[in-house]
Amino acid sequence: MKAIVVRAFGGPEVLEHATVDDPRAGPGEVVVALRAIGVNPVETYIRSGTHARKPALPWIPGSDGAGEVLAVGEGVTTLRPGDRVYTIGSRTGTYAERCACAVTEVVRLPAQATFAQGAALHVPYTTAWLALFAKARIQPAEVVLVHGASGGVGTAAVQLARAAGAIVIGTAGTPAGLALALEHGAHHVLDHQDPGHLARAVELTGGRGIDVVVEMLANVNLDLDLDVLAQHGRVVVVGNRGRIEIDPRRLMTREASILGMSLHNVAPTEQARIQLAIVAGLEAGTLRPVVGRELPLAAAADAHRAVLAPGAHGKIVLVP
Repeated sequence: MKAIVVRAFGGPEVLEHATVDDPRAGPGEVVVALRAIGVNPVETYIRSGTHARKPALPWIPGSDGAGEVLAVGEGVTTLRPGDRVYTIGSRTGTYAERCACAVTEVVRLPAQATFAQGAALHVPYTTAWLALFAKARIQPAEVVLVHGASGGVGTAAVQLARAAGAIVIGTAGTPAGLALALEHGAHHVLDHQDPGHLARAVELTGGRGIDVVVEMLANVNLDLDLDVLAQHGRVVVVGNRGRIEIDPRRLMTREASILGMSLHNVAPTEQARIQLAIVAGLEAGTLRPVVGRELPLAAAADAHRAVLAPGAHGKIVLVP
């Protein structure tokens, strides 16, 4: 089969479109024939060698994908060949035509979701769910500011927060991104290229401040976020690409919190519970994954460049 293989850490050019052996389903595993593959920023960090996680090489990237069960291993009784599924992990990596997964790493994909939408579920929606509910513990009528509301995690956070009864303010850097955030549930949108956009966010609350900030780029925004928090406000750090200096006094006077999170720390039982909530949202129509761009598997290097570029518009998906 064809797959994307990393044989040395480095830039996007190390993503090699190669022929590799087909995976096989061991005990408790399934093989999925992938129809769409989700691309996430974390995979670019791992590929470059700058992430805390450094997999053994050669390595096939990816945890997100959707397709049909091709084969099941010994002891698997809950799935059978032909079932539509999306992946929340993989033993062999999802940047490939096929992947092997533990049976706990696949979830049935509702009929109303396309394979491309299925590939846009795991990292974006699980991240947004954890940020909003497990970490920030948002409540109805709280004000939630979502930075980068037009990206994969951003649109997921907007949809989830709106469905939970929060007042949602989304930021984006293009007219199309602002329109997308509005379409998917933001009550207000602000251009984050405007230096005064955070002051405008506070004005929208009547001066009270923001209860929860979902922060995608903490090394740029975190110090500024602290100025706009309401009393007992929370910033959840979802993404970061470097260091930043902050003034802790801003936290003290507001009795505010900065909360970090990582999908790698999620226990399997919690993962399963979150996926139940995500599937229910898909079935009810409150969650609508946005696929902004589809590229062939061989164009993985272009996808890695695009996923870090400004002006995100939904999820980037590879098609085998």
